[in-house]
Amino acid sequence: MTVAIAEEVEAPRRRSLAGYLVTPAVLAVALVALGLYVSAQSLDSIEERRLTLDFIVPATVEHIVLTVVSTAVVLVVAVPVGILLTRPFARGLVAPAVAVFNIGQAVPSIGLLVLLAIVWGIGFWPAVVALAAYSALPVLRNTVVGLQQVDPAVIESGRGMGMSRRGVLTGIELPLAVPVILTGLRTALVINVGTAALAALTNAGGLGTIIITGLVQNRPIVTVVGSVLTAVLALFIDYVGRVAEDVLRPRGL
Repeated sequence: MTVAIAEEVEAPRRRSLAGYLVTPAVLAVALVALGLYVSAQSLDSIEERRLTLDFIVPATVEHIVLTVVSTAVVLVVAVPVGILLTRPFARGLVAPAVAVFNIGQAVPSIGLLVLLAIVWGIGFWPAVVALAAYSALPVLRNTVVGLQQVDPAVIESGRGMGMSRRGVLTGIELPLAVPVILTGLRTALVINVGTAALAALTNAGGLGTIIITGLVQNRPIVTVVGSVLTAVLALFIDYVGRVAEDVLRPRGL
């Protein structure tokens, strides 16, 4: 393919057992340190209400649901489009398609959320669409790049064995492109975790509710807790994505 839309992406190598345990250990230490910090403070009635599990757990669940659903929408849209763009008949559509998908990231995330809230309304689904639009480009790009990197000789070998075009795609191209596609998926997940914090501005819930509550009510401790929890969740999602890459990567790659 003559049109290049991204530099070559290399999939990470599998790590040792110790490598898998480092990130969870660090995140656990961070949460313990946060708990000790909060318990050492003299909290007023507002802070006590906002820093209970009854308030934090539902916000965390809402944040995870926003992230997972928006990323699922990205997968359903970006992966098929990426596959389509690597077919010979669609080569001329690569640049326009990338330009369209790039609009989501070109527009500031808060602007995209507010725009959809005005046009569509506030709540869960407008926020999901905004998050999906903002994080779709990495998945599209990595799908195209992953399929482009498949050795043409391997494809020709499959065709020589009598495989159909669909058989070559599903049996050779996609399995070999999986590591790169998963890297794009992990990037989209991390983007969505961070951006979902802004979704609270449009009444979509999530950990951003805690952050905004702290800012509006001038409670720095509440803001710190919401910010740290969002950061920890983003790092944990990134860790889960890396583990998934290692588990789902075809053997021998």
